[in-house]
Amino acid sequence: MTIDCSSKIAFIPNDIWVAITSKVASASIRDLCSLRMTCKAARDAGEADIVHRSVSIPPPHATPWWWCLSPEAKRFFDRCIVAGHPELLFREALRELFIRRNENIGLQMLNSAASTGHAVAKYALTMTLLLRTDDNDEKQKGLELYRKLDAAGSLAEGEVQMPRIEEQHTLCSSPRCSTRGHMPLLYDYRRRAAERNSVHAFGGAAHIPCIQCRIDYDLQAFVNLP
Repeated sequence: MTIDCSSKIAFIPNDIWVAITSKVASASIRDLCSLRMTCKAARDAGEADIVHRSVSIPPPHATPWWWCLSPEAKRFFDRCIVAGHPELLFREALRELFIRRNENIGLQMLNSAASTGHAVAKYALTMTLLLRTDDNDEKQKGLELYRKLDAAGSLAEGEVQMPRIEEQHTLCSSPRCSTRGHMPLLYDYRRRAAERNSVHAFGGAAHIPCIQCRIDYDLQAFVNLP
C-alpha cells in the first residue's frame, strides 16, 4: 500500500512518525520493513536512532540464515549496534570476548549492554568480572554487581549461552565458612538430579547463607554452560 502524499496523513509531524515507527519496530522487524515501504515520511522516520535501538530482533535460532549473507541486513544491524541496541550489543560483546578474544572491546560492549538494563548482559558482566584473576578492582566490582542482582532477585541459572571457560575459581576464602569449597559438589549434585528430572535439580545455592559461596556456585554453573 502506498500513502497518497496529498492526504492529511502526509502532514503528520516527524516526531509522531518516529514514535509510530519505533512502536512498530519493537513489535516486528518485518513490520518495520513493510512500514518503511509505505511512504517517504515512514522511510525517513525509520532512520532515527531510537528506531534502531528498539527494533525487535529474533533469537539466534529463529534468525533467517540468509541475513548473515545480505549486505543490506549487515548494514542495518551494524547501524543498530552503533545506535546502542541492547540485545545486539550483548551478542557482539560475547563474540568479542569469547570468539575473537578482544577482551577490552568485549567488556566495553558488555558494559554498554548492561547499562541499558539488559538483564542477561548484567548477569554475564557480573560473572565475567568475577572470573578475572588479574584485576582485583574488577573482581570487587563484579562482587558488588552480584550483591545488587541477588538483592533484586535477578539471578537465574542458565541465562547465558556462551563458550566454555576451562578455569577453576574460588571466591570464598573464609576458614570459618562451613560450605567453603563444596560448591562444585553441590553443582554436580544439581546437574545429575536434572539429568534424572528430579525435583532436587532446582534451587541452586539459594539456601547457602554465605554469599561468596553462592557466587562460587553461580560461577561453577556459568563456566560449565554447554
